[in-house]
Amino acid sequence: MLNYMWAGMILIGVIYAAFTGNMSAVTDAALDSAGEAISLCITMAGVMALWMGLMEIGQQSGLVERLTKGIAPFLNFMFPRIPKGHPARGYIATNIIANVLGLGWACTPAGLKAMEALAELEKERGNPQYQDSGKVRSASNEMCTFLIMNISSLQLIPVNMIAYRSQYGSVNPAIIVGPAIVATAVSTVAAIVFCKGKDRK
Repeated sequence: MLNYMWAGMILIGVIYAAFTGNMSAVTDAALDSAGEAISLCITMAGVMALWMGLMEIGQQSGLVERLTKGIAPFLNFMFPRIPKGHPARGYIATNIIANVLGLGWACTPAGLKAMEALAELEKERGNPQYQDSGKVRSASNEMCTFLIMNISSLQLIPVNMIAYRSQYGSVNPAIIVGPAIVATAVSTVAAIVFCKGKDRK
């Protein structure tokens, strides 16, 4: 659906430009936008490489493992039915830590692994929806909670927004840190209240 919407808007824009004699402006805008897109991709790739490297250093040094142990009480509160020592707990913890540090790219693999581990947990519990290789009809409580927490995650360092603001000439790109912490803290608290309320039902 979105593909049709974008194609329609582009087509309307080109037709309007042709009828109003602004085709050169459309061409210039397309070329300028393409250049900006490449420049932004290079900037974001550099930022991603930096933070992914720092995340790898954190894992190799044992920092991520210590942080995982540090948030164990939070995991016990949010996911009380996941057994201690289950692989899903480690993947969820890694995902949460990466999200808090603003490493959206780094948290994706851990998030996918967490979902796979939670599906395996449902198999171990004997849930018939997870016994075959077909499509799963519904998500478990833990899957829903993890997804909501992932979407609403607290961010201490909004790396993406800082990079975007820097790329487009912001005088103080990091000024977004304070508002981002407040906004994501509110969303995280709302997510926790929602998840625990639904979980009781």
